[in-house]
Amino acid sequence: MLLLRAVLLFFLLPSYAEDTPTEGPGVPVLLPKGTCAGWMAGIPGHPGHNGTPGRDGRDGTPGEKGEKGDAGLLGPKGETGEMGVMGAEGPRGFPGSPGRKGEPGESAYVYRSAFSVGLENRVTVPNVPICFTKIFYNLQNHYDGTTGKFHCNIQGLYYFSYHITVYMKDVKVSLFKNDKAVLFTYDQYQDKNVDQASGSVLLHLEVGDQVWLQVYGEGDHNGLYADNINDSTFTGFLLYHDTN
Repeated sequence: MLLLRAVLLFFLLPSYAEDTPTEGPGVPVLLPKGTCAGWMAGIPGHPGHNGTPGRDGRDGTPGEKGEKGDAGLLGPKGETGEMGVMGAEGPRGFPGSPGRKGEPGESAYVYRSAFSVGLENRVTVPNVPICFTKIFYNLQNHYDGTTGKFHCNIQGLYYFSYHITVYMKDVKVSLFKNDKAVLFTYDQYQDKNVDQASGSVLLHLEVGDQVWLQVYGEGDHNGLYADNINDSTFTGFLLYHDTN
């Protein structure tokens, strides 16, 4: 590099001597300070090293708030989280308004079994069922007027009662269930008078059981009586059926 500079100076010097103005013979004229001595520029120098970075400047003032952006796409549904701890019970609320009236339901099946009969014939035979042939009620036909017996068709609890008019003779009447007397009634007739005798009982019956009235003892104790103003009656009905 130094050799190259020396060669360039060698070629420049004669030209400089010829072109330099003089005031007189042998006296050169000095050029003003700062005036370029040659007509050719020098070779550019190498770039200098980068300086150290300067300090960060101060923060600028906040800009104006931008407009709201469009909503993003809905993300996928996350997994169900664990159930939290149950909170304390809240206060009781006010009663709500009454609801609308419901539709009528289907009626439940009603079990019916009842009869009420009276005596028409004053002739009664001891130790056989008394036939009450005057029918007050026997819609289900569970009482048989030809035999004088009530036949159980619905298992359950029944109520039986009888009311006997006594005239001319004493009366001994018993209520039977399946050939076994369960209730007894005795009335001693008073001369020239009409007496009354009655009895009632609750019995649990099963299907096929039979209940009736009959005179017990000798024939002198069959003073049952009935006419157009006096009745002797026998009544029975189901209180409630068995659910089992």
